[in-house]
Amino acid sequence: MRHGFAFALGVLALLHGSGPLRAAVAWLDPERGVLTLAPALEKARGAVVNIAVRSLRPAELNPLFRDPFFRRFFGLPDIVPKREVLSAGSGVIIDAGKGYVVTNNHVVEGAEQIVVTLRDRRSFEARIVGTDPATDIAVLQIPAERLEELPLADSDRLRVGDVVLAIGNPFGLGQTVTSGIVSALGRSGIVPRGFQNFIQTDAPINPGNSGGALINSKGELVGINTAIVSPAGGNVGIGFAVPSNMVRAVVAQLLRYGEVRRGRIGVTIQDLTPDLATAMGIPGRQGAVVSAVEPGSPAQKAGLRPGDVVVAADGHPVRSATDLRSIIGVTEAGREIELRVLRNGRERRVRVRVGLPGERAVAGRALLPELAGARLGDIPEDHPAYGRIEGVFVSDVVPGSPAWRLGLRAGDIVTAVNREPVRSLAEFEEIVRREHRIYGLNILRGNMQLFLLLP
Repeated sequence: MRHGFAFALGVLALLHGSGPLRAAVAWLDPERGVLTLAPALEKARGAVVNIAVRSLRPAELNPLFRDPFFRRFFGLPDIVPKREVLSAGSGVIIDAGKGYVVTNNHVVEGAEQIVVTLRDRRSFEARIVGTDPATDIAVLQIPAERLEELPLADSDRLRVGDVVLAIGNPFGLGQTVTSGIVSALGRSGIVPRGFQNFIQTDAPINPGNSGGALINSKGELVGINTAIVSPAGGNVGIGFAVPSNMVRAVVAQLLRYGEVRRGRIGVTIQDLTPDLATAMGIPGRQGAVVSAVEPGSPAQKAGLRPGDVVVAADGHPVRSATDLRSIIGVTEAGREIELRVLRNGRERRVRVRVGLPGERAVAGRALLPELAGARLGDIPEDHPAYGRIEGVFVSDVVPGSPAWRLGLRAGDIVTAVNREPVRSLAEFEEIVRREHRIYGLNILRGNMQLFLLLP
């Protein structure tokens, strides 16, 4: 106990001190003599709003009543009735002058009506400016005056251990503040699909916090609270937020186009592991290794090669393949980005113009004579399987062509060649070049798994 008291006195002495330290950790209220986070919250709480959503969803029916015979027997209408569903979430005002509010896409998805309530209890009906399911970000606009906005911090400067505060509307109770630290950075694989580079925090986050603010001790927005990991649906100290830099990039496109026009550069990448770093003679342990470059892609035109290690993109550090995917995934097609690359122990700077997603597709005949009449490419980003399934997308098949007679159909996804999994068009081409004979393709067609035997 004596040691704890001495430690507390030491902390208070530092907080009472003068100079840079006091400015950086000014949590002592001199009037009351207590440690507090109120100064940071006073800057932020007015910019965090409650969002009430009214939507219509199909009513739940007994499976028997889905059978047309039973529906006719009981005289039920063919159209399944819908029921009104009310839900609540949170949002953050990022532009007080224009009334722009950032929230999660899943908060407002399918909404018939959206009502935003400010901290001063004023309520306004909001309109959706744009949404991006891939990052779970949406922008709303409210016709309000006398608003407060929250400045966006540089989330690349976050460190594990930084103090953060979560502000939101958990369980519809009203504005609530919880505190914690940054538990981890660059988390992925949390949700089934989309671009993921989450901030993990132990600040308690519960249902209703979605779309709310994660702020630092200076009252700046570092993330938009998005997801939790919880067996029972409540807080267990594992919450996730979309970083403010990703929010900034997505919002810029949503305000400009109403959608995110993301592009690609045409590389297959993987994490730089310690074993890879040792084998390649690289002193660092973080980065994204280029394992394949698509012929004719923006990456090839820029001079990228297999074996290159990308350590930064447009000034943002690249710690893993997820980082690079996220940076490129929120970069507008047609814009040029600068990559800092390690090649043979030397650092290079490569400028790559991000290409359009749909510009990389090939005729099946260029791969195999048996695929003549088909057109293949990577899975489009607006396809339901994008981010969940890896493979090659068949965008078109000419009726009566060799590919048609083989059994291939538009919409099929090739998941393996000769039983070897294939993740992209580039890998498909590599397998075809490497193998002496292609005897079969594994196909995903809707929910069915097929195997097509080549003659």
